[in-house]
Amino acid sequence: MLYFLVAVIIFLASFLFAMLGLGGGMVYVPVLKWAGFPVKEVAIPLGLLLNGLNTLLALIPYARRKLVDWKGGMAMAGAAFIFAPIGAYTAQFVPVRTLLILFAGAVLLAAVRMTIFSRQPEPETMMSLKKRSIIGGSVGAFAGFMGGMLGLGGGFIIAPILMWMGYRTKEAAATTAFVVTFSSFSGYLGHVAEGHFNWTLTIIVVIAVILGSQLGGNFMSTRAKPKWVKQLYALVLFAIAIKLVVGVL
Repeated sequence: MLYFLVAVIIFLASFLFAMLGLGGGMVYVPVLKWAGFPVKEVAIPLGLLLNGLNTLLALIPYARRKLVDWKGGMAMAGAAFIFAPIGAYTAQFVPVRTLLILFAGAVLLAAVRMTIFSRQPEPETMMSLKKRSIIGGSVGAFAGFMGGMLGLGGGFIIAPILMWMGYRTKEAAATTAFVVTFSSFSGYLGHVAEGHFNWTLTIIVVIAVILGSQLGGNFMSTRAKPKWVKQLYALVLFAIAIKLVVGVL
């Protein structure tokens, strides 16, 4: 019954976060923690796996509609791929309480940034490929490290930066999914190398993510309104941040 409840919540989270290419790690980790699974041994590594799987599958409908900036996102994806395992390795030396505080702070920051972007019109111009690559490499390294350590994938950092660079909402979502796929799987492999996995739980929630990601990705690329999606996303992030802070205190 517990596994079923977790799967339902993760399905809903996958649907929502696939719309912004964020994977859902910021929901997966708290849900797994509240369900009683160890944070470092199960919640964080499994959160990274689900994050990567969700964004990878969401890339299918995004790629079909040519929304992914493959060239512009390559430097960011490469840097995130390299630094995510370093973050995953670092997690074992950081106390669980500290990880949760960092997690809450990261989610709250993402909520504030998304609230600001939701009030702004869609951008008309984009930075040059060279600037996007240089800035993207630095941001990807930081996002990969933080994502690997906290079990996120780093999408909450990447998406606002892409919008600042001039990406429209759907292009930012699609390109974020591309980058997060690399950082998430790389971070997950870093945790698996330490022997952290739960196969029964993994199989159940993976099925939930497959279903949720496909529905969410298709909805975002065809029907969703950018402003509505960003506002809903900000509300969800605020709720998660508050719940985490209350839990830590």
